[in-house]
Amino acid sequence: MMTAEPSTPDTPQPAWKKTACILCECNCGLEVQVTDRSLTKIRGDKEHPGSAGYTCEKPLRLEKYQNGRHRIDTPLRRRADGSYEEIDWDTALDEIAAELAAVRDAHGGDKIFFYGGGGQGNHLGGSYGRALFHAVGAEYMSNALAQEKTGEGWVDQHLYGNHTSGDFEHTEVAIFIGKNPWQSHGVARARPVLKELAKDPERAMIVIDPRRSETAQMADIHLQLKPGTDAWCVSAIAATLVQEDLHAQAWLQRHTTGSHDVLAVLRRIDIADHARVCGVAEEQIRAAARRVAAAKSAATYEDLGVQQSPNSTLVSYLNKMMWMLTGNFAKPGGVHIHSWMFPIAGRWHPVPSEQGPPPAACARARLATTLMKRGATPLLRAVAAAARSPWSRHIADRGADVALGMFFEPVSVPAARRIADTLGRPDANGTTPVSGANIVGGLIPCNAITDEIVTDHPDRLRAMWIDASNPAHSLAESDRFREAMRSLELTVVVDVAMTETARQADYVLPAASQFEKHEASLFTLHFPHNTFQLRAPLMAPLPGTRTEPDIYAAIIDRLGVVEARLLDDLTAAARVSRRAFALAFFSAIEQRPELAGLVPYLLYKTLGATLPEGERSVALIWGLAHLCAIAQPDAVARAGFSGRGFAQGEQLFDAIHTRGEGVLFAEDRYEDAWGYIQHPDGKIHAAIPELLEELARIAATEPSYTSDEFPFTLSAGERRSFTANVIIRDPEWRRRDKEGALRISEADAGERGLHTGDTVRVVTATGAAETSVEVSDMMQPGHISLPNGMGVTYPDDDNPDHVVGVAPNALTSGTRRDKFFGTPWHKNVPARIEPLPAARATGDETAA
Repeated sequence: MMTAEPSTPDTPQPAWKKTACILCECNCGLEVQVTDRSLTKIRGDKEHPGSAGYTCEKPLRLEKYQNGRHRIDTPLRRRADGSYEEIDWDTALDEIAAELAAVRDAHGGDKIFFYGGGGQGNHLGGSYGRALFHAVGAEYMSNALAQEKTGEGWVDQHLYGNHTSGDFEHTEVAIFIGKNPWQSHGVARARPVLKELAKDPERAMIVIDPRRSETAQMADIHLQLKPGTDAWCVSAIAATLVQEDLHAQAWLQRHTTGSHDVLAVLRRIDIADHARVCGVAEEQIRAAARRVAAAKSAATYEDLGVQQSPNSTLVSYLNKMMWMLTGNFAKPGGVHIHSWMFPIAGRWHPVPSEQGPPPAACARARLATTLMKRGATPLLRAVAAAARSPWSRHIADRGADVALGMFFEPVSVPAARRIADTLGRPDANGTTPVSGANIVGGLIPCNAITDEIVTDHPDRLRAMWIDASNPAHSLAESDRFREAMRSLELTVVVDVAMTETARQADYVLPAASQFEKHEASLFTLHFPHNTFQLRAPLMAPLPGTRTEPDIYAAIIDRLGVVEARLLDDLTAAARVSRRAFALAFFSAIEQRPELAGLVPYLLYKTLGATLPEGERSVALIWGLAHLCAIAQPDAVARAGFSGRGFAQGEQLFDAIHTRGEGVLFAEDRYEDAWGYIQHPDGKIHAAIPELLEELARIAATEPSYTSDEFPFTLSAGERRSFTANVIIRDPEWRRRDKEGALRISEADAGERGLHTGDTVRVVTATGAAETSVEVSDMMQPGHISLPNGMGVTYPDDDNPDHVVGVAPNALTSGTRRDKFFGTPWHKNVPARIEPLPAARATGDETAA
């Protein structure tokens, strides 16, 4: 627990307030005491339905995010000389709206690009940003997922249509590929789960990682492969399962299509040669495969170690082969497709209730659809008029109750699908207009963004809106991204700090922090128990800042894309009751489908106006609760929300709204994972021809990633005990390794006469940086690493632009990327080390 100044027994203690960590996708529940806007004490929340009191050490110092010199509290406008001037909010919003409209009118809304929208726990604000995206007619967006997860997402779509997660709490064999959950988490209650796995002699942990990470040190089998050779290693495991007849043949025949083609390719793999290429003993690879095959259950997890390395999309496919070939799906300890509050990957997918449809559902649906399309306007006017007196409100509410009871279930799926598909954009694939890069799930590959800007192509991007993200720091070739930003006609950044990206923008809008507003995370990635938490603000917004929903609504107001009469009528309907509002709202969307992309804005302006003071942004949660209940009625019912139709979504919303610790919103049975498969035949489509061809191709190649000029492989962005994403800018947050030292093996350090604390220059084809050295037994010869989260500006007493540590993407390349979906090879950067004359440097001599 973090503690500020000691208190005496007579000192009144502030109340514990519930919130959550915002540093990784687990979003563990927290309790916080607040004194004078400071987070003075922080502890895990034992009442949180997912984390149950667990937290690692990282969130215990979140005060360093909440308060500090990095916060900005007034809108800023860039001058011609590159400096910034303070302006008032109305001026900023008026000018930005006018410039967005000018770009839209001159070049088309598709030339306005959106980046970011939420980070690890800021998804409520980012969701409102989708409304602005649609308000200007935008087509292209991206975020950090597009430099990490798009290859895996594409594989998931082909195999079964949605995201999967492993049941590591119960699995017999856990397999981590390029993943160190001891530091990066991703698994609920990661460290207790890892400890339980490690101490149980009946269970096993297999780690595939070139480093001897904290997780690898706990493993029963550590396949310490050469950097960049994961495809050879994992394919050798899969081939062993097939060639030794260890695969689940009957299961594959019953539950998959195309497995014959997969087996044929794997039978041709030369396991011994693949073992040679990856540098792992063949017998160790075969032992790993046999342990997986012998287990009652196995689950796999891949992460950035492979997703930002060569052959990342192919490795994602091979990773899933390990659990598919052994039939580890829809069983305790296996891998499962899970429920969503709202899908951040893949398509919104309704699972029919076991109760079946209501009587005469088809006839009711046809009648309701006709009535909504033809009668939406008079219905809306009548319900709005009913708000004028208590008696008419009562009559209108009763009428809405009867109508929803009759028609909600028959029409809810198509009505919800229109909204979910418009906002989620699962069909926004294709290629980018300039470079022809593949778009997956609506996301442009991050490495292609600058190619879409720095060009004279007529279809180039002309403006960029960046929300709660720092791409000028986090994307490859940072200098080129900065150049791209400065070439645009308009750039707007919404953030709590003057980030590296904000320093390139035309306008910077200061946002309230994640603890100063209602917030939520949509990383609802768990099975069979899935949880969601709406976080109430711990304090009022910092004076001068505004919440993202408020910012987006103000811009859309100025764009004038929705007529005031519609907003007034929907608001009046909400004042009658939520039932009356639902009837009017869904009818309006049915009559005018173009409004579906503006749903967050509509809810904020209408239903939000009727919520308690300060809770306007919670209106979107009402919509998400209903979409969730419509999609997964039985799982939601098993979680305790037993109403039917509209009543079930209302129950879920009320629980989310009132239970600050979060709610269990979906309770599945293991066999329910089959219902989440989105292929009409209900089977896993095992064969992906492009990747089977790629596997055959790499089997005939010899990988080579280094050279005489650059003899090392640099892993840029390693997760460590005191690194996190770059929302933590204050270097005092780190208790150890404050400079972010370069890790190097004992053998390489000895050969070069280096010791821990020495200073070296790391040089790549893209750039160079000076850093201190840490000699570490984690690293194998030829492999070096720098941590993530470093190299950001944070003002000190002497320098407003003080930088600590190395910004990893000053060293990475935008051209070294996955051939399919452009994910960068941040974990495989050819580099060399140059010792500096001042040997055994210490302390503050390290430079960025």
